[in-house]
Amino acid sequence: MPFTPIGDTLRESVAKKGSLNHQLESVGAIDAAENVLKELFGDLAAAAKPLFLKNRTLTVSCASSAIAQEIRLNQVKIVEKINEKLGSIEVDRIRYLA
Repeated sequence: MPFTPIGDTLRESVAKKGSLNHQLESVGAIDAAENVLKELFGDLAAAAKPLFLKNRTLTVSCASSAIAQEIRLNQVKIVEKINEKLGSIEVDRIRYLA
């Protein structure tokens, strides 16, 4: 029974799942979202925290229903600016938790 080097096994595993690339894209989207929210809402952005990106949906936790409403009203603009900062379309919509 031949042995497979551990490096080959790890490379195959990462290539199949792509989990590291996916995690890096998610972190980039969250960072871009934080910056966009600060640009658009200033001090109010502290009441909104981007949590994670899944299936191109960015989930944002909101400290109040007022900030959730502002995000809902400006969703198209926020998504466009996030994707512009990322240089590709990574976010399609925003889900907010109030």
